[in-house]
Amino acid sequence: MGKYFGTDGFRGEAGVELTADHAMRIGRFLGHYFGKERKARIVIGKDTRLSSYMLEDALSAGITASGADAYLLHVTTTPSVSFITRSERFDCGVMISASHNVYYDNGIKLLNQQGEKMDEVIITQLEHYLDGDPGAIPFARRERVGKTVDYYGGRNQYVGYLISLSRFSYKGFKIGLDCANGSTWQIAKSVFDALGAQTYVINNTPNGLNINQGCGSTHIEGLQKLVRENRLDAGFAFDGDADRCLAVDEKGNTINGDHILYIYGRFMKERGNLTDNTIVTTVMSNFGLYRALDEMGIQYKQTAVGDRYVYECMRDNGHLLGGEQSGHIIFGKYANTGDGLLTAIKVMQAMLASEVPLSKLAEPMQMYPQVLRNVRVTDKDGTLKHPDVLKAVKAAEEKLGKEGRVLLRKSGTEPVLRVMAESLTQELCEKCVQGIIQAMKDNNLVLEEN
Repeated sequence: MGKYFGTDGFRGEAGVELTADHAMRIGRFLGHYFGKERKARIVIGKDTRLSSYMLEDALSAGITASGADAYLLHVTTTPSVSFITRSERFDCGVMISASHNVYYDNGIKLLNQQGEKMDEVIITQLEHYLDGDPGAIPFARRERVGKTVDYYGGRNQYVGYLISLSRFSYKGFKIGLDCANGSTWQIAKSVFDALGAQTYVINNTPNGLNINQGCGSTHIEGLQKLVRENRLDAGFAFDGDADRCLAVDEKGNTINGDHILYIYGRFMKERGNLTDNTIVTTVMSNFGLYRALDEMGIQYKQTAVGDRYVYECMRDNGHLLGGEQSGHIIFGKYANTGDGLLTAIKVMQAMLASEVPLSKLAEPMQMYPQVLRNVRVTDKDGTLKHPDVLKAVKAAEEKLGKEGRVLLRKSGTEPVLRVMAESLTQELCEKCVQGIIQAMKDNNLVLEEN
């Protein structure tokens, strides 16, 4: 991670930590870097945050000022930008979104020509430019000035691609969709309607301020209520930029990312399609997933938290399925990033092909109780190394033994440490987590806990 760009792009409060000036200079750098030999083509998408429009304009201005052309997908999903960048051979892609964060935060995610997270070498050069002289990159003049192109058609290509991936009609199925007042507010219903489902949609009236507000994949209770009250067959909840998806079964139970990895991993294995017999997870995946995979004879690998690391492991080793408990699921045959809508389609495929309810597909995997607390600290690295904190972690590990674990890690985008414990009982998890947090508080390391 650099000064500005973390594991998922440049993120911070819009107008404070991430400004229009930052966006314009990022645009200038991208237009210049990719336009050294010819006029570059850069595609931009955004979510529904109020500040996304400001940042889109600034990025476009910077790109065209450096002599490149900016193609605007307007409000769309992160995976659609990845798909279009790759399929239409753009020089790079940019998504303006802070994902599941509150509306006043925003972010800039950069994608390479393959629709993957931008290479660290280029990010390092960009950060040097952000801290350096703006005049180091010249302005384009006369006929070399770039243009801005409305590119709504690219979004429609992505929708068509998703529809083409379904092998089944959804006719006769009642499906709930929680769009988080974000990027899927139009796209999700279009896809499920086209496939024949009777759709029940909530949180699809964005106003720039309500993205992720008590809704979407981080607030699954709204979708659970919708499914129960309307007796739906399933529901799917997305985050602000739709690279995540969580599901709800017909009983109203949450189906998280670990459940989805289990369900689709088993589906692939039973049909001989899990060719490497391996699923890629992160260190945050639940013990219950690993036990269920062991019972099926499916191998697994663990990476650091972040869909970037999951994808890199999949790409470098030829694995076909991976993801996170939070709902970032990567289907390596079809996408280079987590894709919430694709995940929903694949869950539907497993349901329809198996001809059993979603609850039955998830039933064999029993989740271990897990407690996770986010702690805003004065110094992430210093807290991780503090002797009293290390002592508290060791004490927790001894309490949990072989039937549990504790994990203390830093956020890639915020001054936050995540404290997690997993065990056979909720009570023991709570005690272990609180013991570690108390060690931080006793040493005046905590700014806020939630």
